[in-house]
Amino acid sequence: MPDALSPSLSLNDGRSIPQLGLGVYKATDAETAEAVSFALQNGYRLIDTASMYLNEEGVGEGVRRSAIPREDVFVTTKVWHTENGYDSALRSFDESLERLGFDYVDLYMIHWPAPKVDRYVDTWRAFERIRSEGRARSIGVANFHPEHIERLIADTGVAPAVNQVELHPWLPQQSLRAFDSSHAVVTQAWSPLARGKVLGNEPLEALAAKHGKSPAQIVIRWHVQLGVSVIPKSVTPSRIRENIDVFDFELDADDLAVIATLETGERTGVDPNDRN
Repeated sequence: MPDALSPSLSLNDGRSIPQLGLGVYKATDAETAEAVSFALQNGYRLIDTASMYLNEEGVGEGVRRSAIPREDVFVTTKVWHTENGYDSALRSFDESLERLGFDYVDLYMIHWPAPKVDRYVDTWRAFERIRSEGRARSIGVANFHPEHIERLIADTGVAPAVNQVELHPWLPQQSLRAFDSSHAVVTQAWSPLARGKVLGNEPLEALAAKHGKSPAQIVIRWHVQLGVSVIPKSVTPSRIRENIDVFDFELDADDLAVIATLETGERTGVDPNDRN
């Protein structure tokens, strides 16, 4: 059995999550099954999907095909914002579990808060029930601003284990990361390579040459050193291998200063307050 390559981060519910995993956004079921199986056979142990990605069946098939024991794989899925609400979230979870072909998921997340619709607290109460039943080992959120998490804690007393947000050198999310850390919430980065913006970037190319790595590996390593979890997406075997090959070097203070100059606040996706 291939060894796991990524270290893990502790969660506030007593469990842990691999720091680096595979994202499968916009991959077909067939692509996903191949990518997941390959990734697990090459040291990955975290797979991130969502009901909206329409590839949960592929994730389940890839896990089974890999021959890695289910209990050794950390699988995340999410409820889409149009299904926010107590009963609709429970129904959506049942449908996700059926598509995956699993008895449980390791992490179930609210994909977007959709604050203008204002059903995310009811969704969270459904999540608490799902966790109490053992069908989701941990529960978390995605694309939540601090005020959304504060509302969950104030209304339910339960903080999410993970907050998955857009995070990359152009949008490093310092204040949000500090907030998450103060509540023992693990920050997880989606779009860590800014949807390919790392390619052709001169400062990153220079750092890549310095370390004998690719610009993508430089940026993924930057995420690792921030202490966040990171889920680069790929269905290409060579890139899947490359993306996890970041634990044999370290960025120094000068390197980090160069990357800090890239911050612009630019998003590749929408602001969470605008998604309804």
